[in-house]
Amino acid sequence: MQPVMSIADLNGFLSEHFPQGERFGVLTGLGDNWAEMTLQVGDEHLRPGGTVSGPVMMALADVAMYAALLGQIGAVALAVTTNLNINFMQKPLPDCDLVARCQIMKLGKRLAVGEVWIRSAGSDEVVAHSTLTYSIPEL
Repeated sequence: MQPVMSIADLNGFLSEHFPQGERFGVLTGLGDNWAEMTLQVGDEHLRPGGTVSGPVMMALADVAMYAALLGQIGAVALAVTTNLNINFMQKPLPDCDLVARCQIMKLGKRLAVGEVWIRSAGSDEVVAHSTLTYSIPEL
């Protein structure tokens, strides 16, 4: 199933309805049950020790899943996270953007399940892996 929203439409929707999400990434790719977000890492994303904080990577994974889902079902603002599990695999590369790729594994009428892999830009090594479940309101 091809996306029902374009990257421009979805970025516009996110800016209007979820402007705080821009702190956790920008939509850079959208396709058949997938989305890609890129986070330009800044000082506000770092924890002591100079690495990207866990909550920032969790937010990036969550917004990537939200984008992938809305790309398939349209502008449904009240689709919400019901579960998020994340494993931090290794420290991200220093001074490097993060790229999150979400793949929807199951899209039903009321629930969607997806996986997100987060990497440092330019690297194939996974720094975090997340599984998420979203609740979809009755349309």
